[in-house]
Amino acid sequence: MNMIENSMFEEEPDVLDLAKETPAYPLDPDDMVYEPRSSRLLVRGLGENDMDEEEEDYESSARLLGMSFMNRSSSLRPSASPYARQEQSSSCTMPSNRTLLLGVFVLVVVASVAMVIYFLPKCTLTKEGCHTVNTSMELIYPRATNGELFPWTSLRLPVYVQPVHYDLLIHPNLTTMTFQGTVSITIDVLNDTKNVILHSSGLQITNVTVQDKEVKKLEYQPWQQIALKFPEDLKKGQTYVLTMEYSANLSNSYSGFYNSSYVDKGGNKRVLAATQFEPLAARKAFPCFDEPALKATFLIKIKRETGYISLSNMPKVLLTVLNAVLDEFEKSVRMSTYLVAFIVANFTQINQIASDTLVSVYAVPDKVDQLDYALGCAVKLLKFYNTLFGIKFPLKKLDLVAIPDFLAGAMENWGLITFRERTLLVGNHSSLMDKQVVASVIAHELAHQGNDFLSMRFKSLAEDSLNSSRPISTEVATPEQVEEMFDSVSYEKGASTLLMLSSTLTEEKFYKGVSEYLEKYRNMNTDNEDLWNSFPQEEYNVVDMMNTWTLQKGFPLVTVNRTGAQVSVSQEHFLLKVNKTAKSSDLWHIPLTYVNDSCSTSPNCTQLFLLKDKTATFKVPKNVKWMKFNFRNNGFYIVNYGEEGWRALIEAVKENHEVLTPEDRASLINNLFALSRLGKLSFKQVMNLLVYLEHENHTAPLTEALYQLDRIYRLLDKRQDLLASSMKNYILNLFVDKMNSQSWEQDLPLSKQELRSALLEVACRYGQKNCTDRAEHVFLQWVASNGTERIPGDLMKVVFSVGAQSNAGWEMLLQTYTHSIVDADRRKMLAALASSQDVRKVLLQESLQGSYVKTQELPLILHTVCRNFAGHLYAWDFVKENWGKITQKFPIGSFAIQDIIMSTTSYFSTERLLWEVENFFRSRRDKSSKMRCVHEAMETIALNIQWMDSNLETLRKNL
Repeated sequence: MNMIENSMFEEEPDVLDLAKETPAYPLDPDDMVYEPRSSRLLVRGLGENDMDEEEEDYESSARLLGMSFMNRSSSLRPSASPYARQEQSSSCTMPSNRTLLLGVFVLVVVASVAMVIYFLPKCTLTKEGCHTVNTSMELIYPRATNGELFPWTSLRLPVYVQPVHYDLLIHPNLTTMTFQGTVSITIDVLNDTKNVILHSSGLQITNVTVQDKEVKKLEYQPWQQIALKFPEDLKKGQTYVLTMEYSANLSNSYSGFYNSSYVDKGGNKRVLAATQFEPLAARKAFPCFDEPALKATFLIKIKRETGYISLSNMPKVLLTVLNAVLDEFEKSVRMSTYLVAFIVANFTQINQIASDTLVSVYAVPDKVDQLDYALGCAVKLLKFYNTLFGIKFPLKKLDLVAIPDFLAGAMENWGLITFRERTLLVGNHSSLMDKQVVASVIAHELAHQGNDFLSMRFKSLAEDSLNSSRPISTEVATPEQVEEMFDSVSYEKGASTLLMLSSTLTEEKFYKGVSEYLEKYRNMNTDNEDLWNSFPQEEYNVVDMMNTWTLQKGFPLVTVNRTGAQVSVSQEHFLLKVNKTAKSSDLWHIPLTYVNDSCSTSPNCTQLFLLKDKTATFKVPKNVKWMKFNFRNNGFYIVNYGEEGWRALIEAVKENHEVLTPEDRASLINNLFALSRLGKLSFKQVMNLLVYLEHENHTAPLTEALYQLDRIYRLLDKRQDLLASSMKNYILNLFVDKMNSQSWEQDLPLSKQELRSALLEVACRYGQKNCTDRAEHVFLQWVASNGTERIPGDLMKVVFSVGAQSNAGWEMLLQTYTHSIVDADRRKMLAALASSQDVRKVLLQESLQGSYVKTQELPLILHTVCRNFAGHLYAWDFVKENWGKITQKFPIGSFAIQDIIMSTTSYFSTERLLWEVENFFRSRRDKSSKMRCVHEAMETIALNIQWMDSNLETLRKNL
């Protein structure tokens, strides 16, 4: 018996090692591609490889065993229906019951013995015993493209092989739009293994050698993995060099090594090739271990034609001219594959030395006059960060490159930062708002930490209040899940929690901790707690506190009740939910900051109380009239003051709004709207606070109120509800004096430009006559000057949008857009063109095709079209009809796809449209139905329906 059990579970020799190397990562059932061994009988003769004798023996036995079970189960059933008439036999007499039972027993025993003998494998009674196949392997390992079992079962790579260094030679052909490459990867082996698993996507690998010996390659395309199989073990502790030759087409999307083009002043089409590897696209350019933790050094060589330049992460050290030019770059610092970058193009540049680093800014030759501002910003910021963090920039050179066709805003590749043209280039007459975009993007990419503004934090709170949100730190497995990590939770919420920590510890202690963290873990992999442990832990346990903000989704609602000197505070998960019974027991460590009527506008006025439990109490002086929590909205939470607390605060603001900082006034407005949406307050209480706005002149509170009210108007308008007109009039009456007082000619300080742009954009979109008349006048002056008349940059979008409503104006804008070389101006023209009430003119097809409107602009166009009643359903139909083409251009889960889905659905508020969205994504055969943003979209629609149904009566009574 033991012999039989052992032989049944003995593994094939070539499968044994694979089982040992199987990781503990779970398989995604939707990604698993395998077939049970028995199913192979059905495809014999359809190209299946011949099986060896042991497999055939096993499968024959399995088939017969299955038949025996089938026969046995059938023998337990009556041989005929009880309703069928049975013929009686007259040839013999019926035996006695005892004889019958004895006969049946003998037959069963004989049959059982015969079956055991028959079905036992022929080797069972031999001295040697059986060597059967482990059938579980077939159920674990997927099939490679050639039909063999692929020796790995996880989307994540194994950890027993580590890359150390890459030698990479790339040769792009910009005529055929193909490239060839050779990569040699030095690896360390941590455990004996016959297999090396790494990534490859879309590459035709023609030759694979290890230590100059050819090895077998298998490919599993669904997971973008290849396996190199060796006849003998690679030994633990040894170093090996894997070399692969390959070729591929340059990508026609925005990831990997992709082709781009532009038209110069002479009307000539120019081509180039650039990279975008974040998050998972280095594997599209060369075989590699494409996970961030698997860092290595890189030595890159680029073969190119004359007439082009090449750039990479490191300085160029060697140039060789043969039949083509070969550029060789210095060995890089140790880095992740997603930070590798190279470009082949005919760019021009300007440069300057800063702190021993050569800083260069590159663009197409026609735009060399737009590089100065970016260079000045980069030089100043590099010096600033060197001082702030006490760490010198480690590279000898830093290139900033404007790519004509680039989907992301920018990408922080080591030593070679790539940008959209609008986020790097500044024209001679660009506005302060345009310059601010460039400066902030450069600052973000150089430091790669988020310096986010108040309005962005408010929007992040709104998105994080949904049940479909996620923690900042989230386990991911699939490429689509990785793509979806690039969202407001990672960026805006991540930055907001760091701002909260900084304001809790003080800036001095915060930056000291960041500097120590950067120095200690330079060129290493880290996790959350490595950063939190770098901060002083004397006053607060930073690790425990920050884990509550990064390891659980959402944020808290803090409820305050005060009775005399005693203040009671409690916390709960601020969760907008369609299902009112859904509850969350999550708790946060909340650094509650607060001020009161005796001192309220200076940071020195703030008090701090750490709320760790569900409820807590503390004392304040009895004569305190009101309290404002979350000073300057530096914390990532919302506060409800109860009826009395809100009454006291609103009265104080109405009496003198400057008793609070502008950020605090904006946060009161934001919190009231959020609590109204949650159902904690009525919309009438919101309107009660907004009365004070007639005295408000600061940008932050005014733009927050305008944004929140306009959102409600859009919901009503797209529902075709009669209340939309009343809502529009309410907004115009509230802001009309401020709208009419805005100038149309002169340049203003940056904050005033933001306010002017926001006010006039709403006024003209609502058809306020003063605004539309003035905008049309400015537009006609611009047309008469043949586009040379200067319009303040912050007013361009407003003026162009009004002008684009006429046929002649739209055509003039299109012509100017086609020939303009200032990307910031072009985007304003494009948004205006897409704002046309004639949906035949909104350029959706042109953008998707990438003709004279680049495909990278499709999300912007859809976003603009959806803002208007005339276009919002047209845009949704366009997305449905072209979904296949859209997902070919933008990866599923990417920020562009998230933006497209949310733009086209976020203002839906009817059951019919909710059903339509749900049904559309449920019917997809791709992985889009699993995207978190799809669930967020459906949740948002359901909440819109709920809010509208709950508040329509209040709106009717108060508007």
